Amino acid sequence: MDLLLTPLTYEFMQRGLLASLLVGVLCAVVGSYVVLRSMAFLGDALAHAILPGIALAYLLKGNLLIGALVAAIIVALGIGFFTRQGTLKEDTAIGILFAAALSLGIALISTMQTYALDLTHILFGNVLGVSPNDLWLTVILGVLVLVTIAALYKEFLVISFDPVLAATLRLPAERLRNLLLILLALTIVVSLQTVGVGLVAAMLVTPGATAYLLTRRLPTMMLIAALIGAVSSVAGLYVSFYVNVASGAVVVLIATAIFFIAFLFAPKRGIVWRR
Repeated sequence: MDLLLTPLTYEFMQRGLLASLLVGVLCAVVGSYVVLRSMAFLGDALAHAILPGIALAYLLKGNLLIGALVAAIIVALGIGFFTRQGTLKEDTAIGILFAAALSLGIALISTMQTYALDLTHILFGNVLGVSPNDLWLTVILGVLVLVTIAALYKEFLVISFDPVLAATLRLPAERLRNLLLILLALTIVVSLQTVGVGLVAAMLVTPGATAYLLTRRLPTMMLIAALIGAVSSVAGLYVSFYVNVASGAVVVLIATAIFFIAFLFAPKRGIVWRR
């Protein structure tokens, strides 16, 4: 019990625990759509496309998360604009905007003298360094994303699995798709402090992919993925505290270990179960 309770006597651990739980659940819920709609490449591209926003905010001495948020939304809406009405295939638009945004971010960062130290927590994550302001921003954005998904669950379900029914019901499929892209962008920004730019795509995909091996019903998949995301995040936080390693890397490694267990032993779908 001392191993569990002692770290919680520190305020930074309390903030880190809340941020980890929220990010783990949020990434898992949004990641369920990412897995089912084969949007893993999009999640990775958006995670790296926020670099120019971070760099610009740093140069202007502003809030890095706000800069990342603006850049992520711009890129997400840009992808929606270029792929509207089939003008370009989605992977093509993602590749173009991802490369352009990443190049702009690198160009801006290369003008800095001290970015190696000051931006490390954004690139690799540092949940133990979450400030009160960062925590409030994480909570506000996270709750906003979860409430939106809950309110539009049926609409997102229809446009994801039955475009013909969506057209029959006259749902604004294009607007809903753009909204889903924005929610994905918000999720990535919320996750920066915890797992960093380099690993956020893993937290979007791995818990959802694990849950996909265990069930085929979307609500159950979201619940299982959220549980996996929460356990991975909290366990990673404690390991990071005691072993003094990068928190984001540990969180992803624990989530990946759970995925391998499911891949081997999942009922009816696991390799060992089938054999």
